[in-house]
Amino acid sequence: MKKSLFYYLFAVLCAVNLFSSCSENESIAVPIDSELAGKYKGKLDVSISQNGTEIPGGTINSQIINVTKAGDNAVSLSITDFSFMGIEIGDINLENCVLTANGDNYEFTGTTKVEAELLTADVDATGVFSNGSLNLNLDIDATLTGGVKQAVKVTYSGTRLKGDESSEAKITSFVFDTKVAEVDSLVIGESVINEEAKTITFMVADTAKAEYLTALVPTIEVSKGATVVPASGEAQDFSNGKVVTYTVTAEDGTVAEYKASISGNVVVYDFENWTVDKTQTSEENQYPIAEGGWASCNQAVLFIKAFGAFATPPISYTGGWPITSTQDVHSGKLAASMESVDTQGSDNMMGQKVPKVTAGSLFLGNFNPLAAMYPGGAMKTTEFGIPYYKEPVKVTGYYKYTPGTEFYNADGKLQEGVTDKCSLSAVLYEVSNENETLYGDDIYTSDKIVAKVIFTSDQVVEEYTPFELNLEYVKEYNPEKLYKFAVIFSASADGAAYNAAVGSKLVVDNVAIINK
Repeated sequence: MKKSLFYYLFAVLCAVNLFSSCSENESIAVPIDSELAGKYKGKLDVSISQNGTEIPGGTINSQIINVTKAGDNAVSLSITDFSFMGIEIGDINLENCVLTANGDNYEFTGTTKVEAELLTADVDATGVFSNGSLNLNLDIDATLTGGVKQAVKVTYSGTRLKGDESSEAKITSFVFDTKVAEVDSLVIGESVINEEAKTITFMVADTAKAEYLTALVPTIEVSKGATVVPASGEAQDFSNGKVVTYTVTAEDGTVAEYKASISGNVVVYDFENWTVDKTQTSEENQYPIAEGGWASCNQAVLFIKAFGAFATPPISYTGGWPITSTQDVHSGKLAASMESVDTQGSDNMMGQKVPKVTAGSLFLGNFNPLAAMYPGGAMKTTEFGIPYYKEPVKVTGYYKYTPGTEFYNADGKLQEGVTDKCSLSAVLYEVSNENETLYGDDIYTSDKIVAKVIFTSDQVVEEYTPFELNLEYVKEYNPEKLYKFAVIFSASADGAAYNAAVGSKLVVDNVAIINK
């Protein structure tokens, strides 16, 4: 989940209830039941207006809108299971929209006032039904607390379904055929489709190099009438533990997602591949991202940069990103560097405390900056762990470490004589579904933990030194259960409690998860 400030505002806006009123016009006879009411499937686009330029904010290719009769000349519309930038929002409703005939078309408008904790917004809706299609536009004029203005546009174009379309959205076959691509010979055995967990896993030869796994070509079969994205026959990058999401859309718009990944005995993270968050319109806000399922505190620093002006006292962070790639490697071309940075500190920024020092941290999982606005605060922003379908035994790799010279406590007070420590840890925990997660306040203490290991050190390590984190199991591993696995690196071991030293630096390379 890496987004700009205004993307977050739109998600908050959508999360509140919308109570809509539609314009009134003279009563007309409208064939609502026979021509308009029903389910529509189509494309929904979101755009953000910035400095007169429309910036893409996300696309849903198979969005469902339900249209029901609200009167002889009025309809109600519901955008079901609406999501934005990967954030699940829920349903958005427009009630009792009066229709106006314009030739063979039926037009309607609507307005609503939205009031949320962080903003207020005026929403204008316009739409038209035309020969079995629906086109809808939402213009959202938002005002953030403090007077910051933001315009958001939502456009939708869909087609009315007949009602007899299939709702089955399954991947029925997922194979690698050497006749399609020679590189597919690296795949050993058959793929395993777990329909309940919606996962697809397969194994590759131990000799398979990451560079050869960047273009595997699966041949995919789906339910009759359904479509899949990415399409069958498209080359995909499964290297370095990457997970490819396949979205299957049934004839009636029902959507299912499958996560496809290699389930080999060893998962290697060499940190050779990095990107930036291109959803940020300004290059200076495009923070580095280590590919392969890694999240970091870079988003926390982006949040501080974006909202610092609203803090008490105000913050103006102009330093670098705590998590970056580095050419100081054990092998290859790149490694991962984590540095704890001075973020000045504030007693109140959007209701949350900002630490004097933000610890440089990199972990398998997800960073959700929106969570800082809700109960639990900053501790809920770190969603540790990725779905894991093997029994991990240990995590290995190479590291270097230099503790910073000025250590500050949670109150922002300099602590003379205190030396910072780095932390390298791994946690396997049980979940009931893939949405369940552990956070910063319970990742090491939850009763869901099955195995964990924590290594800390305050020693200077100038040359790359191997590390081996052997997991200690407190519960028996059961392959029938669902698990998540987190590998967590931090330049400041107690950084989650806001105790850290400015400039503490941890570098890791060639990390491997060894499975039983």
